[in-house]
Amino acid sequence: MAYFNWNDSINLLQKLTLRRFWNAIKVYGSYQLTRLTGKPVQWGYPVSISFEPTTSCNLRCPECPSGLRAFTRPTGMLQKDFFRETIDDIYQDLLYLIFYFQGEPYLNPEFLNMVKYAHDKGVYTATSTNAHYLTDEKARQTVESGLDRLIISIDGTTQDVYQQYRVGGKLDKVLEGARNIVKWKKELKSKTPFIFFQFLVVKPNEHQIEEVKRLGKEIGVDQVRFKTAQVYDYENDPHQLIPQNNKYSRYKKDRNGKMQVKSGLKNHCWKLWHANVITWDGLVVPCCFDKDATHQLGNLTTQSFRETWHNDNYRQFRRELLSSRKNIDICANCSEGLSVWEN
Repeated sequence: MAYFNWNDSINLLQKLTLRRFWNAIKVYGSYQLTRLTGKPVQWGYPVSISFEPTTSCNLRCPECPSGLRAFTRPTGMLQKDFFRETIDDIYQDLLYLIFYFQGEPYLNPEFLNMVKYAHDKGVYTATSTNAHYLTDEKARQTVESGLDRLIISIDGTTQDVYQQYRVGGKLDKVLEGARNIVKWKKELKSKTPFIFFQFLVVKPNEHQIEEVKRLGKEIGVDQVRFKTAQVYDYENDPHQLIPQNNKYSRYKKDRNGKMQVKSGLKNHCWKLWHANVITWDGLVVPCCFDKDATHQLGNLTTQSFRETWHNDNYRQFRRELLSSRKNIDICANCSEGLSVWEN
């Protein structure tokens, strides 16, 4: 069992300039000082951000706002010029950029151009995809863009199981896309992207864990990751998604048989100090749990990122978190989802 890959780790470290290293030290130091004093201190700027290419998606997954078409916020596409303006403002301190929040990134026609732009700025880039659009040509363009990490969601090894969560999806398209990427990495003699299968363990597919490991080796992906599923109504589990294998569940039953989040997280959160999320239309939210952007900490159409990161909204949210995360909806149902990595 391997929890990291040397080539991928070395690639990430090569992006670590002196300025980015010093920024990370400041961020980590302010977080530890906050934990020690109980008062919010924020130095530096995010080490990692997530940028949302689009809210559109071709699938209808039952626990996903994109899939359910159930957003309370506008849907749309991230515009290239807005993205570039934001990256120009923060790239010198930024180490890691995730092109994902909601939706399928490859539906944005400018997606790979934006990856290339961030790559040329020396930022480590990653994305997550359902792989239905990884045609031979898109796979080649993906490798050429310089993308560093590609997460391919594969939640079943047979079509009947896969489609129980990935509603409307075709497993053969996912496998074809994965093979295309592996092929072009070899053709172009590229070390990137680091490719891994992400298997969201739910009740319908938990019996296929060993099978997806074999499938990953057969296709030639770099790693297989097993991730727990976030279930909004976990007390009732209406879609019957919570697996029987407790190792892969974010939830457990208490003494009274009532389902609860098993993370036991304290009144502090590393993510709120080192990372955040930017929606396609420029809203800044605390993390990926705020899928409807209900906790808007800033708007990059009216304020720069650097101004937003230290504004009153951010300071107030950090104070509230230190007081009681149970009073913040997205924090109360947070569980840093258990992930297991396999070769």
